[in-house]
Amino acid sequence: AQAQPPGDYFLIVSRLIPYKRIDLAVEAFRAMPDKKLVIVGDGRDRAALAARATPNIAFLGRQPRERVRELLQGCRAFLFPGLEDFGIAPVEALSAGRPVIAFAGGGALDTVAPGETGEFFTDQSAESLRAVVDRFDAVAYDPAACRRQAERFSTAQFRTRLTTYIDTVLAASQPVETATMQRTIEIAGAAG
Repeated sequence: AQAQPPGDYFLIVSRLIPYKRIDLAVEAFRAMPDKKLVIVGDGRDRAALAARATPNIAFLGRQPRERVRELLQGCRAFLFPGLEDFGIAPVEALSAGRPVIAFAGGGALDTVAPGETGEFFTDQSAESLRAVVDRFDAVAYDPAACRRQAERFSTAQFRTRLTTYIDTVLAASQPVETATMQRTIEIAGAAG
């Protein structure tokens, strides 16, 4: 599929709850009125976040899966300001061919390749996020590289790696089991 050029907005798709740190993005974009932020999702923080929003920040609420996919494909970059063990949303953005701007911690360290499929901000602060967004150039990121990175986390890759791991463990443990069994037979034979 031919990649469409990046749109004029940054995107967040998330539950709007404290640990997701959507507040950092809202604060960062309040200071960047020339940049647009689109937030998809709902949650207990929505009213408080919306109250802090400026006209360049749009809250769309929950959206159907197909609409989310369209928004992902059209964004300049996907923002992931929270700290999570993994976080599937950045991988979904990468699979849509879009780079990710994430906090440099947790699972994002495994899913985002800085300079290739996105960028990190190192302080979990609005200022640190704003600095990365300010210098971000969406055209510098190859959509195909983003998709390849996402493929590393596909179900097929997971199955392949898990099967290989299990086969390796079984192969390594088999000689031990055989040796133990032979020794047991020898001991039983000597005792009889």
